[in-house]
Amino acid sequence: MFTQLRTAALVLMALTVLTGGVYPLVVTAIAQLAFPRQANGSLIQQGDQITGSELIGQPFSRPEYFWGRLSATGPHPYNAAASSGSNFGPLHPGFKEAAEARILALHSAGSSGKVVPVDLVTASGSGLDPHISPAAAEFQVPRIAVARKMSEGAVRELVSQHTEGRQLGILGEPRVNVLRLNLALDQPQGN
Repeated sequence: MFTQLRTAALVLMALTVLTGGVYPLVVTAIAQLAFPRQANGSLIQQGDQITGSELIGQPFSRPEYFWGRLSATGPHPYNAAASSGSNFGPLHPGFKEAAEARILALHSAGSSGKVVPVDLVTASGSGLDPHISPAAAEFQVPRIAVARKMSEGAVRELVSQHTEGRQLGILGEPRVNVLRLNLALDQPQGN
C-alpha cells in the first residue's frame, strides 16, 4: 500500500510540474515568439499611450462617436474580469427594458425612423464584444456626421476602411472594430 501511495504522489507531483509549470511556460514562450502582439492582448497604441485592446470593447456615449454593443458586465461596462452574458432570455422583462431603453437612446440621438440593428440593442455572449456589424455602423453615420460637421460620405468612407471581412473569406461575418473606427474619427481628416 505504501508503494502505491508513493507512486501516486510522485505521479501527482510530476503531472503538476508538467501541466502547471512546464507546459504553460512552453506555450507562453511560443506565443511570445510567434505572435507577440496577440499574446500581449492586441493592444492599440497611439504614440506612447495604450488606448485599449482590439479584443475588448469600450463604452462610448458621446454623440460624435460610434457606439458599440451593450455590455452585460457589471458594475462597470466592458469589465474583462466580469465577462458574461446577461442570461436574460428574449421574454425576460429586464431584457425588454434594456432593449427599449437603448432603442429610445438611439432614436433620441438622431436616428429616428430607422430600424435599429439588433447588435446595437443586445449584448454579446461575453459582454465584451469590440465589434459592431456594418449595418450598425451605417445606422449611426447620420448622427456622427452631424455631431462632427462632416459629410455622411466621409463618415461612410471611414466605416468602409475599417470594415473587416470574414476570416479566411468564409468564417464569421463582416464587422467593424468600434475603438479603431473612433480613433480614426479623431485623426485629422485627409491623412
